[in-house]
Amino acid sequence: MNKFENDLSKGNVVKQLIKFSIPFLISNLIQTLYSVADMVIVGRYASTTSMSGVANGSQVQFVITNMVMGFTVGGTVLVAQYLGIGNRKAMKETISTLFTTLLLIAVVITTLMIFTMDPLLKLIQTPAEAFFETRAYFFVTTLGTIFIFGYNALSAVMRGMGDSKNPLYFVAIACVTNIILDLLLVAKYGMGAEGAAIATVISQAVSMILCIIYLKKNGFIFDFKLSSFKFYKDRFNLLLKIGIPTSAQNAIVSVSFLFLIALANTFGVSASAAVGAVSKLNSFAILPTVAVSASVSAMSAQNIGARQIRRAVQTLKTGIIFSLAISFIIFLFMRIFPEDCLSMFGEDKEMIKCGVEYLSAISYDYLLVPFVFCLNGLFIGAGHTKFSFINSASASLFIRIPACYFLGVFLNKGLYGLGLGAPLASMFGVIMGVVFFLSKKWMRAVIVKE
Repeated sequence: MNKFENDLSKGNVVKQLIKFSIPFLISNLIQTLYSVADMVIVGRYASTTSMSGVANGSQVQFVITNMVMGFTVGGTVLVAQYLGIGNRKAMKETISTLFTTLLLIAVVITTLMIFTMDPLLKLIQTPAEAFFETRAYFFVTTLGTIFIFGYNALSAVMRGMGDSKNPLYFVAIACVTNIILDLLLVAKYGMGAEGAAIATVISQAVSMILCIIYLKKNGFIFDFKLSSFKFYKDRFNLLLKIGIPTSAQNAIVSVSFLFLIALANTFGVSASAAVGAVSKLNSFAILPTVAVSASVSAMSAQNIGARQIRRAVQTLKTGIIFSLAISFIIFLFMRIFPEDCLSMFGEDKEMIKCGVEYLSAISYDYLLVPFVFCLNGLFIGAGHTKFSFINSASASLFIRIPACYFLGVFLNKGLYGLGLGAPLASMFGVIMGVVFFLSKKWMRAVIVKE
């Protein structure tokens, strides 16, 4: 194995999981600073309408990115399972097919979004006074789609190979670049949401380019030459088999939160900005769980590829305990100091008041997501992305969306009612996940059988 590969099917499970997940957690933490830095600096140096523009624009962009990035999950799972059984040829073909496909999708998505931008922003009821800022932010970030896809694809492949350290270094450099550009474009030159978007795109481009240069110089299995971007139909079919359910799952979950943003927009600009601010706090709050669940997925995929089911189960249990311990601390902090957390995004009293109301309800979700995410991590690692899709889609469509509307609008509970939709959906997801785990059906029909 070269320096990019790490055998996760051997050694102490607890040590392996912590060793793998901590660099990934720090990497995700830094990557999340991209968007949070946008909100904080825009909130401090621009207007509430600019802040609302970043909140709405980033949420729409997140839906698109999340939908396509679900496809990279197939790459992580297949690369990990092929590595577990030692099939390097299949691993290289999978990587080539993944990169080629995402390059084409990035071009198509960018073109499509440019021509459907205005109707899309009107669909989510973007406040009229924040429409210009939202459009400017979304337009610029759309132009940077190829960099978003590229870096996420590289990270997914490296995770499958057991490497969570190298992506950390590149994203750290990019984050510093993003903050410097935010302060320059937003604070000094007053470019508002558009300046924040430009800073984000340039930073993501730096992250991707540095990653490619480093990999090329250190013997990565894929050399990035134009002739190496090949398409293998059998590998593509497997990527689709695993990736499409995850993409659909991400899309539905994201759309459900987009629906929540649309409802918040009907309450006014302050409510819209508050939900955007809390969304950024949430992105930090669930980072440990996201990192651990991705680690559970990568480790379980390698172990299942090596036919070590017990190690996969042990990985799941360790992941739940680890992420729940961290999430509980975050839950307490958010409940005790909500105003202090929200004041990072500005001193607007109405925005902070709305944010506290919303955060007091949605914070219960922090105690449930460790179970949902880690269970899904195991199922995805085993190749059972269809169940993961059914579980998440059902929770979003039949629980989160109806609950948000019923509690927030129909019962007139406002932002508190909207916030309760997330923990109710997660509770449903936990119950479904536990039932599927106990059925042991996830142990069957592993994708890679060679």
